[in-house]
Amino acid sequence: MTDCLFCKIVAGEIPADKVYEDDQVLVFKDINPHAEVHLLMVPRLHVASLNELTTQHDGVIAHMMRTLPQLARQQGLKDGFRTIINTGKGGGQVIFHLHMHLLGGKNLPGFG
Repeated sequence: MTDCLFCKIVAGEIPADKVYEDDQVLVFKDINPHAEVHLLMVPRLHVASLNELTTQHDGVIAHMMRTLPQLARQQGLKDGFRTIINTGKGGGQVIFHLHMHLLGGKNLPGFG
């Protein structure tokens, strides 16, 4: 996807404040954080959203879910953290490359 912002970050064409990376995912700090800790985890493989997942993505999704708690601990989030996946325009998704938000620490916004 030549016009996908997150694909460009994964390819190294756009800089990001990387926190973690492996052969399946890249994790970097959100440039507009909504909490003391606000990371974005993206699969290296372009998948637009949860709506486009198939069984071929099961491995990367499981890897992402298992990696999130490890990252939270590394960020000092011992009391808990929040994960968010926005799906589709109506769900608040702005960049159409599947990504998971990891938020925690001070200034964590509440839900009503």
